[in-house]
Amino acid sequence: MLGGYLRAVIDVVRTGQRLSGEHVETCRYQGEEAANLGIALSALLDLYLSATWRLWAEIDTRAARSTAATVAAAASAMFRASDDAAEALADGYERAQRRTIRFEESLRREFVDDLLAGSGEPDLMLERAARFGFNLAGSHQVIVARTGQRLVDAGPIHSRVEARVLASFGGRDVMIATRDGLLVCVFPGAAQDPAPGLLRSLEEAGAGPWRLGIGSLGRGSGGLVRSYGEARQSIELADRLDRVSPIARFEELLPYRVLTANPGAVGELVATVLGPLQRARGGGDALIETLVAHIAASGNLSATARALHLSPRAVGYRLGRITQLTGHSPNDPEGRFVLEMAIRCRSLVPTPESPTAVRDRVKTPTFSRK
Repeated sequence: MLGGYLRAVIDVVRTGQRLSGEHVETCRYQGEEAANLGIALSALLDLYLSATWRLWAEIDTRAARSTAATVAAAASAMFRASDDAAEALADGYERAQRRTIRFEESLRREFVDDLLAGSGEPDLMLERAARFGFNLAGSHQVIVARTGQRLVDAGPIHSRVEARVLASFGGRDVMIATRDGLLVCVFPGAAQDPAPGLLRSLEEAGAGPWRLGIGSLGRGSGGLVRSYGEARQSIELADRLDRVSPIARFEELLPYRVLTANPGAVGELVATVLGPLQRARGGGDALIETLVAHIAASGNLSATARALHLSPRAVGYRLGRITQLTGHSPNDPEGRFVLEMAIRCRSLVPTPESPTAVRDRVKTPTFSRK
C-alpha cells in the first residue's frame, strides 16, 4: 500500500520541493484501493505515518553531522510531504466510499422499482432482496405519502423521513423510496399499524400537510404490488372526496370504490337527483348547502339550522323545496339515502357544468362513522 511513497519522500528531502502531482495522485489511488479492499482509513494513515517517522529516524541519524538549519529544512519538507500524502489518501478513500454509496443507492432504487412494478426474474429478485435484508416471501403493507411538493430520491425531505422511519421501525424489511413524486414506504406485516407513527415522522420532517394512502396487507411480491396499487388508489380517491383526515385506508374506502366502478351510472345519479336543484329559480346553491348541512347533522332540524345560522322554519321550507324538486324527502330514510349518495358522488365523477350551475360548489363534508 505504500507504493513509491518512501522514495518520493527521500526525493522531497533532497530537493526541498513538495510531492509532485503524480505522487499525490498515486496516494489518492492507494486510498481508493484501501477502501475497496476494506482496509480502515485509520490503519492506512497509521501505515503511512509510521513509515514516515521510521524514515525520519534514519535520515536524522545520517544528518547528524549536518547543520541545524539543514536538519530543520529536511524535517519541514518531510512533514509537509506526509501531510500532502495523508490528505490525498483520505480524499481517495472518501471518493471510493461515495462511489460505492451511489452504486448501492442505484441498485436499491432499481430493486424498489422492480419490486413495486412486479417485474424482474424471481430468482434474481430473491438474491437482490437478500442483499438489502428484505424478506420477499413475507407479508408487507405499502403506504404512499404525498405533500405539496414533488419528492425525489436523496432529496432533503426523503433523507429526513428515511432517517426517522428507520430509527422508529428498524431497518430490516423496511423500504423507503420515492416514485412519481410520492414517498413510498414498505413495512413488514408483523409490525403494528405504522400509519400513525409514519404521519408523526412526516409532520416532524416538515413540508406538510401530508396525506397518506394505505394499502392492505399482502404476502409475497404479488401481494406487495397489489398493496402499492391500493395505496395509490386510496390517496387519489381521498383527494377526489376532499377528505379531512390525512390517512386514507383502502378498506375504509370500499363504498366509494364500488361507486367509482361505474362512473357512467354515478354521473347519471348526480345529474338526475341534483340537477333539478341546480336548475332551481335563483340558483340551487342554498338548497344544496342546506342538504349537505342536514346530512351532516344526521337529519336533526335544529342542528341544521344552527349550522346555517337560519331559523328551523327557514330550513324546513328549504327541505320542502328539495323534496318537491327531486321527489326524494330528506326526512324519509329511502329519500335521504338517495340524496346523500348523490351529494357524496358529486366529487367522484366530473359532471358538465350548465350555465345556471353553482359557480363554487359546496365541498362535501366528512361525516363521522357511528
